[in-house]
Amino acid sequence: MNHSLEGRWQPLFAELDGDEAPVEVLRQSEVELSHGRYCVRFGHLTADQGTFEIDPGGPPAQLTLRGEDGPNAGRTIPCIYKFVEDTLVVCYGLSGTRPAKFTTTGCAQVYLATYRRK
Repeated sequence: MNHSLEGRWQPLFAELDGDEAPVEVLRQSEVELSHGRYCVRFGHLTADQGTFEIDPGGPPAQLTLRGEDGPNAGRTIPCIYKFVEDTLVVCYGLSGTRPAKFTTTGCAQVYLATYRRK
């Protein structure tokens, strides 16, 4: 089992503040993490990109995204992540506050996504 964040990831499930993302949207989306850079694609279009770094600390394991281009340009997004068998689960703190747990229930501006390596 490869527990590296590097690679291309297909979202299987996602929710924002308790509302699930439509399956059709997830099927057309992809996240790529490579050499400290991230890129979010929707279809063949790049929707968002920037840098990422793994932060010391945790548990849970921590990750920070810094948007450079797209809707998150200029934003810092603290995250937590974990591997569950062959999937990657990331909880994004879109408000700028790192989530404490892997849930969006009762939270504001928290995005939770489960990915499968492509």
